[in-house]
Amino acid sequence: MILPNPHDAILNASPWVRRFAPLIQVDGVVLDLACGSGRHSELLASMGHDVLAVDQDVTAVGSVGNPLITPKHLNLEQADWPLIGSEFSAIVVTNYLYRPHLDQLPKMLQKGGVLIYETFALGNGEFGKPSNPNFLLNPGELLAFASRHGLKVVAYEDIYVDQPKPAMVQRLCAVKGELKQRIPLQFQG
Repeated sequence: MILPNPHDAILNASPWVRRFAPLIQVDGVVLDLACGSGRHSELLASMGHDVLAVDQDVTAVGSVGNPLITPKHLNLEQADWPLIGSEFSAIVVTNYLYRPHLDQLPKMLQKGGVLIYETFALGNGEFGKPSNPNFLLNPGELLAFASRHGLKVVAYEDIYVDQPKPAMVQRLCAVKGELKQRIPLQFQG
């Protein structure tokens, strides 16, 4: 078995996550929700964060062997939210949407906690999968979500992207309470 190269995972991390990850305080645990291969878990661990990486299959992220990353197999789409009562200094979600538990995320953020969210938006079916509206954000949905929960929006986009593949995406970086870190002035791609 060939182990993944952490440097590759960091390079493959979403530019949105790389841009706003410096806002996360290093004094708590970061949740990488629906972590997939663990590219964002590895990025966050490389920045000194303890990371809880959860998904249906944590084989890839578990094989990394980074002591700052704790992989946890969870069914995120069961009737009861499996992370109830948990608190995090930040939550990172990419390429994942399950509306029945979406409102749980702000409840799990500590004061000053950062939410970095990026997933597919309505219109993505024109470019491929996902195309089912159940897995696509409606126009302004992340902004309405942030407003509903009193999150301070740091940045938001609802755009077409051509990398890593053509897609319609929405992106949000928001904070619960006051921002403790300075906002990066320049994108470091």
